[in-house]
Parts: sequence; structure tokens; C-alpha cells
Amino acid sequence: MSTENKQQHTLQGETEEGFPQEKTMGFFDHLEELRWTLVKSAVVYLIFAVLIGVYLKEFNDVLMWPFNHIRADNPSLNLDLGTTTIMEGFNVVIQMCLFGALPLAAPFVLFFLGQFISPALTRSELRMILPTGLVAILLFLVGCSFSFFLLIPSTLKVSVEINQMFGFVMRWTPDSYYSLLTWLVLGVGASFEFPLLIVLMVHMGILKVATLRKYRRHAIIAIFVIAAIVTPTPDPLTQSMFAAPLYVLYELAILAGARIERKRLARK
Repeated sequence: MSTENKQQHTLQGETEEGFPQEKTMGFFDHLEELRWTLVKSAVVYLIFAVLIGVYLKEFNDVLMWPFNHIRADNPSLNLDLGTTTIMEGFNVVIQMCLFGALPLAAPFVLFFLGQFISPALTRSELRMILPTGLVAILLFLVGCSFSFFLLIPSTLKVSVEINQMFGFVMRWTPDSYYSLLTWLVLGVGASFEFPLLIVLMVHMGILKVATLRKYRRHAIIAIFVIAAIVTPTPDPLTQSMFAAPLYVLYELAILAGARIERKRLARK
């Protein structure tokens, strides 16, 4: 390549190595970038909320799967959801649209945030941001699926058994059911992100793998405390179902952290 062509490429915003040339941005330029990041995130979130509203019946059929599953296992029981206030149906619709759009919009919001912070990152950090974002989305979706297909049916089953034991008449409301869905699905999905935070802290040198191994027993106690907070039922079976995958993820985080430390030592 001639000197003149090199100069042209540099003027077009590229260095001689082919990497994008960093642009110097002022304080108000950063604020403008942040504003557009928030605007794009809000637009995507609203699009999914509106789509849920348009296809509300189909979306509700999906959300009713755990309830219908328990009802099929107990055909002798009269299990139906019934409203107790005039506005409860409206509240359920709003809840479905607002909270249902969160997991759907999360991948796009993470992508927009990655675009915003990428100019401030080094090349090695840029190479990490894509796999880190993908792992974060994967862990969140796995946590949501685990809660939806396992934890919620288990919670409903325990609730039915307790009510039968005391001879209570079950008058479940849509508000209580969808609140349970929101709390468990989003709460468990967020809880599954903690191993990624551990790996990132090891990568940044804040935590050491030896510390994670030393305080393994404390981590088990902390995991069961989290399980007790997130799961609405006090039965040990449901809490253990939630705690078991969290502990597995903790051990996987230790293995990933040990690999990061070995690579760091190899570079020295």
C-alpha cells in the first residue's frame, strides 16, 4: 500500500493495523451516547411489551403451563383462578406486559450497553465482552427455564398438598399466581448470574480461587440463604432444588477462575 493510500485510510478512521481509530469524545458527547443507549433500550423494551399485549392470549397460554400441569395431576380438585377485585384483571395484563418484556429485551439491552462501553475498553477486554454477554444471557435464560419448568410446578404441588392436609378450600387468584411467576422466574434467572460475577472478579484480581475454595462451606450456607429468600415455600425440597444448581455453578466458577489464573501466570 502506498503512503498516500495509508493516509487516506487513516483519514477514514482506521489505523495502519486495520483497527478502528478511537475518537476523542467530550463529556457532553458521552452524555449524548448514553442518552441514545437508554432511548434504544427503552424502545426495544416497549416493542416487546406491546407485542405481548397484542398476543396476550397466546402469551398467557404459555404462562399457564405450570398451573395446567398441576391441575392435570389433580383432576379431583377444583383448581381455578378467580379474581376478587374489579381491577385485578387489568393489573394482571399490566404485569404480564411490563415484566414479560424484561427477559425478552435483556439481550438487546446488553448489546446496546456493550456498544456504549466498548470505546473505553482495551483490545483484550473487547475480546471478552462478547462471550461474557452471551454467557450472561445464557445463564439468565437457563435460570428462568429451570424456575418455570421445575421450581414453579414443585411450589404449586407443595401448596396443594399443604391445603389438602389442613382441609382448606383453595381460592387462588390470578394476581397471586402471576406474582409467583414474576418473582420466581426473574429472581432465579438473576440468581444464576452470580457465577459469572465470581469469574469476572477473579479475572480482575479482586478474588482468588484459593479464597473461593477456602470458604466453600460458607458459600453453601449463603446459597441456601438465597434459596430461602427466593423460593416462596419453606419446604426443604423446593429450596434444595434451587440450591443444587447454584452450588454446581459455584464449582464451575471455581474451575473457570482457576483456568484464568493459570493463563495469567503463564503470561508472566
